[in-house]
Amino acid sequence: MQILSLILVGFLILCALAAGRTKDLLSAVVIFASYSLIMAVLWLMLQSPDVAMTEAAIGAGVTTIMFIAVISRTSRMEK
Repeated sequence: MQILSLILVGFLILCALAAGRTKDLLSAVVIFASYSLIMAVLWLMLQSPDVAMTEAAIGAGVTTIMFIAVISRTSRMEK
């Protein structure tokens, strides 16, 4: 269980760095959604299911949909 936590934290850090460095906004949103899902799994492993459900619903669900809606109305690539 400890090794799985360390692997997930590593992926969490990797997602955070990748989301900040990518120039494609849609890719950044997808990476951010995966960050939120990994964070929800970590909250679940910390035995906090209410926070995990909130993170999955708001972080990976609603926020991702809102970001994609905004990107569809603007340019996709950063200049």
